[in-house]
Amino acid sequence: MAKKRPQTKAGKTGQAQVTNGEIPVVGAREPCPCGSGRRYKACHGRAAAHAVTELVQRPFEGLAGECDWVALRELVPAATVPLTLKDGLPEGVPSVTLATVLPMAWPALRRDDGSVLLALQNEATSGDLARDLADTLQRALEAEPGTPIPARRVPAEGPRLQDLLDADAEFAPEVHTGFEFWIPQSADGADPEVAASLERANAAAIPTVKLVSVDSAYWCETPEKNHLRWVMPYPEEKLLDALARLQAAGSTSLGADTRLVGSFRAHGLMVPVWDLPTAMTAEECEKPAAEFAERLAGALASDAPLTAEERRARGGLTNRQVTLS
Repeated sequence: MAKKRPQTKAGKTGQAQVTNGEIPVVGAREPCPCGSGRRYKACHGRAAAHAVTELVQRPFEGLAGECDWVALRELVPAATVPLTLKDGLPEGVPSVTLATVLPMAWPALRRDDGSVLLALQNEATSGDLARDLADTLQRALEAEPGTPIPARRVPAEGPRLQDLLDADAEFAPEVHTGFEFWIPQSADGADPEVAASLERANAAAIPTVKLVSVDSAYWCETPEKNHLRWVMPYPEEKLLDALARLQAAGSTSLGADTRLVGSFRAHGLMVPVWDLPTAMTAEECEKPAAEFAERLAGALASDAPLTAEERRARGGLTNRQVTLS
């Protein structure tokens, strides 16, 4: 049995830590660094634990391009998006760019030229991904040029992305074939660790293309078959009913040898997924996807009760749902 740690009393050392900055994170059963004499979980750890349990189901709601935020967080290997700050760029920061991932899993990077890269596919600690990303962004904007931004436990209260970004600005992802955007073209040579991370990331990246005929639909190529993964903004129950109507009518296909196989549930939105033949390119998906969008709009507009066949189709779709987050 592990020995019990003696309870430390409040004293000058603990009080100094309070006045010098934020309270460090320690083990839940250890004395709180603030010097209160209580265990961390019963003192300053309480707010952090509460924040984790308060999971925000739709962290990107209210942002321009919510569906694309979800896609870049969960589905797309390599992509970037210019971000527009609500209050404009601070002095010395020429640009802020959202990236799917950064080398060595950095949450953000302040480049040598002062520009900021913010990574989307990182772990959340607060239960609210929008708050985690806002905290990282603020620290990146204030960091010295040439500085990677480390991960940290995000305070329970603080601004969210919705407080920092211009909600009316365009959100236009650019999907890349690899992660060469990590290294500026003006750079003489990459750090060896960055170069090694780039090589590993490129080797693992799945070829992905964003369709232009419809919103937030992404074609991807895998060895056995291709897929179309389409993030949709509609309420889940309404969308399931509409897909069930189309499924029962045999109208969910995107062409020969294509099939609606199920859906993901990610950050409060549904992501229907189609299997495609390996020979079907992203360009060949454009027309059938646009035609499906029209059929779906008609099905979404119907308020008629589902038929028995449609209810069976809905049950099948529900059983093939996978929750990503």
